[in-house]
Amino acid sequence: MSKPARISGPVSYREGEGQPIEIPLGPCEVEIGELDATISWIEGDAHGLTAIPLADFRRFVSQGDIELPDAG
Repeated sequence: MSKPARISGPVSYREGEGQPIEIPLGPCEVEIGELDATISWIEGDAHGLTAIPLADFRRFVSQGDIELPDAG
């Protein structure tokens, strides 16, 4: 089940062995799995989707680069 979130700092991912690609600042949806987190977003007319390792996702959250809504 996906949850709303916000990209508020530099968050990047790689496609294969390519260069890092930045996820644009703004609203996104996050679905957390056992090994990774899937992030989806809209930028203009394009939809983006990537999965990042859970350890990287947690680091982005702890640094404030990904904001999650309060659980309470």
